[in-house]
Amino acid sequence: MKKFIVLIIVFCGSWLFANSDLIQTEINDKTREYNQKLIANHILLEENSLYKRYGSYLTYRNIASDIEKLEKELKDLHQQKSSEARELQRQVSNKIKIKQNELELIEEYKESPIGKLIKPEDIEAIPAVTNPFLIFEALTYIKKLDDNSKKYNSLIYDIDNTLNLIEQELEILLLIDGIQSSSSIQNELLSIESAKRDFEMVLDVVTTTSEVYTRRVEQIISETNNKIAAQAQKTLKIILLIGLFFVISFLMKLGIRKYLSEDDRYYMINKIINFVLVVFIVIVLLFSYIDNVTYLVTILGFASAGIAIALKDWFMSIFGWFVIITSGAINVGDRIRVHKDRQELVGDVLDISLFKIAVREDITLTTYMTNRRAGRIFFVPNNYIFTEMISNYTHAGLKTVWDGIDIVITFDSDHKKATNIVREIAKQYSKGYTDITRKQMSKLRDRYSLRGTNVEPRVFNFIEPYGMKISVWYLTNSYATLALRSTISGEIIDAFKGLEDIKIAYPTQTLRYQLLENQAENPLSHSNPQAQGVAQGLFD
Repeated sequence: MKKFIVLIIVFCGSWLFANSDLIQTEINDKTREYNQKLIANHILLEENSLYKRYGSYLTYRNIASDIEKLEKELKDLHQQKSSEARELQRQVSNKIKIKQNELELIEEYKESPIGKLIKPEDIEAIPAVTNPFLIFEALTYIKKLDDNSKKYNSLIYDIDNTLNLIEQELEILLLIDGIQSSSSIQNELLSIESAKRDFEMVLDVVTTTSEVYTRRVEQIISETNNKIAAQAQKTLKIILLIGLFFVISFLMKLGIRKYLSEDDRYYMINKIINFVLVVFIVIVLLFSYIDNVTYLVTILGFASAGIAIALKDWFMSIFGWFVIITSGAINVGDRIRVHKDRQELVGDVLDISLFKIAVREDITLTTYMTNRRAGRIFFVPNNYIFTEMISNYTHAGLKTVWDGIDIVITFDSDHKKATNIVREIAKQYSKGYTDITRKQMSKLRDRYSLRGTNVEPRVFNFIEPYGMKISVWYLTNSYATLALRSTISGEIIDAFKGLEDIKIAYPTQTLRYQLLENQAENPLSHSNPQAQGVAQGLFD
């Protein structure tokens, strides 16, 4: 019986020992499995950006706690008067300064476990959409608000995800603590529970703030969209009004082009219409986009005096342009002569802009006699109309000017016959221009008081020191005076060549030789200086 009991005891002991090894193996396996899960979860948690920020928050709290302890220690040291205490005071003060510098680097974590992320982006002032260009700025503003709102709302998801990782780590730590409890596990449990409470608080704050912030953003976006719509409607009305101005100006140009045959006058009227169109557009834009036009006028009134002095020539040119356009003194295509500082320039007007007249120099008598250059484009400021002499060869539709040729014949020539020949040649070659001028002069009687309207060639005779000068004047094309002058000059020379009683005069000199009888053999002899002087005088 005793042996049987012993056997039973031995068997039970063996069974219990075997089961204890199996239980220990299972515990070790579970512990290893939980540790692996803990490590994997901890890696995810450490890589989480918000949890990293939370680490900075803990660092801030630890540094702040250290500063409190150091300040308390420094306060105790101040009560001691020994040299050793003073050295310790200096060391503790330096430590406090270092800690305070560290706090400044992470100042944003003073109030929040996730730093400045807990606050949404500040909402800037709503832009005033007062002109079409600000519509783009308002659209950018709306996009920025919408992005900020989405970004802050996504923070809720990130916090919730971080909180899930913290809860998973807490569960794993509790399981490990249930299997094998230790002080390190307990400390880690306290730390992760504190993190859970902090993130639950952050989640609650961010969720509430997000609701308020989203509603505010939606309200501002709605107000901004209303401003954009109002400005777009206003801009559309202005565009339609300006388009109406363009249509009216186009119809006016079309009508003027239809009933006005002269290209030069059409060009001028076209520029006037364009100027008026620009003025109307500027006025519309000013009254549409400047809230206080009276204030603008006042400012311009005060500034006009200084501007007028600084830009005197510009203003005079603008006023000169207005005078030129309204008076019709100079038109595009006219041939003009400009006198400035003893210089003369003759050319055709290419353009009359707001500040200057563009003139192309042609081959004329002036270029032949004075400049010896042609083909240049020169610019005449409009203010010259008030200060300098500007001659217009083709004003009021006139296309002809008087030109003259002078020829001198000897005193013994038949000047009456020569005069008739010159007159007939001038009549023959200028007849077409004479008829044109007669018609143009009849049109000018309505505008000007005309006297001496004789358009036939005129011939004048003058006594000159070396002969009789015949001056013939005739009408010729304003743009081609040299051509007709060349033709008539050649014809006059050819007509005079075949006549014996008409001779062309030119400066001549007569030499007379007279010798004294008693000095005939040697009039320039050195032995008779008196005879030499008389002979020299005769040669002079």
